[in-house]
Amino acid sequence: MSLILGIESSCDETAAALVTSDRRIVAQRVAGQEAAHRPYGGVVPEIAARAHVEILPDLVAEVLGEAGVRLAQVDAVAATAGPGLIGGVMVGLVAAKGLALSAGKPLVAVNHLEGHALSPLLIEPALAFPYLLLLVSGGHCQLLSVEGLGRYRRLATTIDDAAGEAFDKTAKLLGLGYPGGPAVERMAAQGDSGAVPLPRPLVGSRDPHFSFAGLKSAVLRARDSGRWRAEDIAASFQQAVVDCLVDRTGRALEAVPEARALVVAGGVAANGAIRSALTALAEARGLPFVAPPLWLCTDNAAMIAWAGALRFKAGLIDGLDAPARARWPLDPEAEKVRGAGVKA
Repeated sequence: MSLILGIESSCDETAAALVTSDRRIVAQRVAGQEAAHRPYGGVVPEIAARAHVEILPDLVAEVLGEAGVRLAQVDAVAATAGPGLIGGVMVGLVAAKGLALSAGKPLVAVNHLEGHALSPLLIEPALAFPYLLLLVSGGHCQLLSVEGLGRYRRLATTIDDAAGEAFDKTAKLLGLGYPGGPAVERMAAQGDSGAVPLPRPLVGSRDPHFSFAGLKSAVLRARDSGRWRAEDIAASFQQAVVDCLVDRTGRALEAVPEARALVVAGGVAANGAIRSALTALAEARGLPFVAPPLWLCTDNAAMIAWAGALRFKAGLIDGLDAPARARWPLDPEAEKVRGAGVKA
């Protein structure tokens, strides 16, 4: 059994965790920065990076202290090396390199998306490869066939904006503040999901790609029309996203008949309406549905430590020259989608 120290700093959560290779979360801490970013309606990269610098040393010390473990007792240090806000990624990765060097421990540079992709295995030992993964967050919206450690086949991506970005933009348009996803979900619970005629971009199209830019524009027009309550706009928007995700995921399942489960991960996977609809889709296809607990959907270091533990066990360690990456696709061989930007 190995013990891995994980560090996550790719966006606006500073996190550290100790996780064992037999799925035991020994200790973990997550420090959010919502108050610092709320006045700006979204994450300000430089503010986030500075906060990571200030918070991370104490956070690591707290995790080690809670576990009663010295750094010398850790088998490896894992850290997010991308993708993400490059300033924040650099803070966490450099800290991990310093810790690994000082203790004479191996470094594992983890792809943040791989952390999400493998996170269901941390809480569901029976989950077997391959499984279809809907990875849905503020920066990413992808469908992948997860075939094993380091083996990811991208089936679809967003050609413009991610679902989480659409949630945040809708929250801003409706004056709901930051973070946007939970705020939209709370308001949607008070509205009529069928009240506002909003589009379902790409629903019914052959390839299971996503598009949310037009949906955001439609929300803006609905708000400016003055015809509908904010609660009804929020509910109708959320239902439109649900319909898009379910339709696109269903299409992807047709392309992966060997999938043993439908899995969702990423921050948007915390949305209750989305979970409920995907549960129904999986049941209709005769597949188990696996979703990590809410705390494991949002950015955290436990998933980074867990991915680090799997990579360490496989002998996949990195040198101290491992680079920080703003972009780092899980499937670098995937064909570029026409119309898609750098996020694809």
